[in-house]
Amino acid sequence: MSVARIVSALQFCPEGCVFSPRARRDPAPSLQSRLFNLLLRQLPYKQQLASAEAVQARVQKLALEPASFEPTGLGPGVDAMLTKMGGWPVYYTAPSSGHEGRNFVMFLHGGGYINEIVPAHWRFVGQMTREAGVVCVVPIYPLAPRATAKDVVPATAELLRMLLEDAGQAKVTVVGNSAGAGLALAACQWLRDRGHRQPNRLVLISPGADASVSRPEQAEIAARDPIQDIPGIIEAGRLYAGELDVGHPFVSPLNGAFRELAPMTIFSGTRDLLYPDSVDLAARARSAGVPVELHLWRNQPHNYALMPTPEGRRARAMILGAVV
Repeated sequence: MSVARIVSALQFCPEGCVFSPRARRDPAPSLQSRLFNLLLRQLPYKQQLASAEAVQARVQKLALEPASFEPTGLGPGVDAMLTKMGGWPVYYTAPSSGHEGRNFVMFLHGGGYINEIVPAHWRFVGQMTREAGVVCVVPIYPLAPRATAKDVVPATAELLRMLLEDAGQAKVTVVGNSAGAGLALAACQWLRDRGHRQPNRLVLISPGADASVSRPEQAEIAARDPIQDIPGIIEAGRLYAGELDVGHPFVSPLNGAFRELAPMTIFSGTRDLLYPDSVDLAARARSAGVPVELHLWRNQPHNYALMPTPEGRRARAMILGAVV
């Protein structure tokens, strides 16, 4: 089904998706956003995904010089504690005023499954902890090709299962961006298939839901995307898939079942070459009876919700409201 037909269909489902009139709810991109898109093109992100060879070089460099995953930029009023669960480092952040009676957020970072958590992720974790007053649980999951979807998805799901069990009546929201959003969706599908409880909500920021990147329209969108390119995403997906096919739901959860999943809030932008998958994801989830809000914003790039623009601040305010 084409993106145009899906969007047309979704415009008639006000209970499940957010497609409000543009003049009122989706104004022209701000000047800051337009300038930030230009800046992103000057940075090396897109070159790192321009070819399979570029991704392989990145992976080799990180194997020799692993990036730090320690919290940087959490900001004031936030305490962090490191523990180990299932052999993985897992950070807990809590308001300095105390953690009793708080709701929980499990945050799964992006990076194409080959890059470590970065300061921008930690700043967002700090903001959620401080302003929403939640306890954030941040697994430092191992990266491809050292670890692949066959092991990472079940292990992530098991961590989430334990969090849900420990949380009792407290609200648990899973927030993931990019690859982390794909991992969040796959982990929730794993939980559902084994009869375990779902979190209260899934917040998916620019989700990487289909590692094949095979839609015809994505080639045109890639030319406008200032951050991503198709060959690199395909190679990163291949490394993460390991012995699995890239179409396996662990790798491409868009191909999984959507029945009985947690309600979803999805953020995507039309300068993100992955946005057609977000539109399809919203349609498939709603068809399965899952409540969905899809916030598809004009000319916004991949991961705009974490960026220092008016659109990013607006998206983060909505996320803070969702996790309280």
